[in-house]
Amino acid sequence: MHPRSSKSWGCGTIGHVKDLTQGSVGGHILTMAVPIAAGMFFQTLYFLIDLYFVARLGDAALAGVGAAGNVSFLVLSLTQVLGVGTVALISHAAGRKDRADATLVFSQSLVLSAACALITVGLGYGFASRYMDTLGAAPPTVAAGVTYLYWFIPSLALQFALVVMGSALRGTGIVQPTIIVQMLTVVLNVVLAPVLIAGWLTGHPLGVAGAGLASSLAVAAGVLLLGVYFHRLEKFVAYDLGSLRPQLVTWGRLLTIGLPAGGEFVLMFVFMAVVYLLLRPFGEGVQAGYGVGQRITQSMFLPTMAVALATAPIVGQNYAAGHYARVREAFRIAAMAGAVIMILLTVFCQWSAAAIVRAFAAEPTALAVGVQFLHVVSWNFVASGFVFICSSMFQGLGNTVPAVSSSLVRVGSFIIPAFWLSAQPDFRPVELWYVSLGSQTLQAGVSFWLLRGQFRNRLREDLPHGAAIG
Repeated sequence: MHPRSSKSWGCGTIGHVKDLTQGSVGGHILTMAVPIAAGMFFQTLYFLIDLYFVARLGDAALAGVGAAGNVSFLVLSLTQVLGVGTVALISHAAGRKDRADATLVFSQSLVLSAACALITVGLGYGFASRYMDTLGAAPPTVAAGVTYLYWFIPSLALQFALVVMGSALRGTGIVQPTIIVQMLTVVLNVVLAPVLIAGWLTGHPLGVAGAGLASSLAVAAGVLLLGVYFHRLEKFVAYDLGSLRPQLVTWGRLLTIGLPAGGEFVLMFVFMAVVYLLLRPFGEGVQAGYGVGQRITQSMFLPTMAVALATAPIVGQNYAAGHYARVREAFRIAAMAGAVIMILLTVFCQWSAAAIVRAFAAEPTALAVGVQFLHVVSWNFVASGFVFICSSMFQGLGNTVPAVSSSLVRVGSFIIPAFWLSAQPDFRPVELWYVSLGSQTLQAGVSFWLLRGQFRNRLREDLPHGAAIG
């Protein structure tokens, strides 16, 4: 047993673990989701400020950064492989009160995060130009995207360590340290964005390079701060040099859960890359409008994502402890909360889309496309939120294959008709938004059907606790 292991479990905690198998399920979701949402609010603020200053550089810069930023979804797929696997296994270990396994999982996640960071740097600098040549509508768009990526790639590489440390804490039910660090890094990013992009105070604007550099510096600060926290304060999952030697069995446990979850983000990357590709003949103004609309949409999803992120460790701990009724209750509460949030955001978009987009896209074409995009896709907000909640349930149950399966259904049901429509002589971009609407609704239905199957197979009282855990 690891030297820090202990069977003591008093007052709802062991070390720095929050016992999510006791108390109100709704209360646990609320107390975890609120600080997560607060951190995401600051993250949203950064996205919007960054978007504001990049928009001042013109449509080419806006379209280039939008297309280049799509790469973050590909990297997010890899961080999700580690993050989701870490949350699931550590929440299961917390439910079993097994500190030794939690520390082993954390250590091996750090080893994998270092390897992924090196791969990201190598592939990022090796293929940035080729990627932008494929998606960019014009040479200025390509140049802006490549410049942005060169300065943004370090932040992508550093995300792995940041996600692993944050996921380890979330698996134990502790979210405050991660949120505090996230808020501090976002504040730093917000301060750096106008200084580096627009040249405030310095008189030397760096343009899109400044946007990428601001992100890289902020993420580096976050990794440093969270690393200090683990070194000095964390007790349940901690740095242990003896556990850093590669353990293939533990890698297998992490990847079995994490790879399908990462596949969801790969498919999201493919989805958005296809849209940029099909919009390429319409010019950079249309691509810029889509990019603005997509970023605004992603920002609006954050409150429901906070609920989903809070739900996964609650489900994981209760599933491992055999409290199956609490697992079902967590789904009901999270689904209802997500639906309410998304309905309010749908109404907001229908009434205020023009005012939102106008803040980030002044050029008529980009403005019109962005507004039209929000008006149409906001009708699938409820379906999108439901998919997030279902994905969090799959993560907590330790089986993420159903989540990637439903994502495959969505991408397949979008790409085939999208390419067919793009070949028609009267093809218009708005047709893509409507196809997306249908494919998202279909995914929500498939996700629910698959989740019901997981409930039937895994939440049975005749099964030993954790028998179905990967």
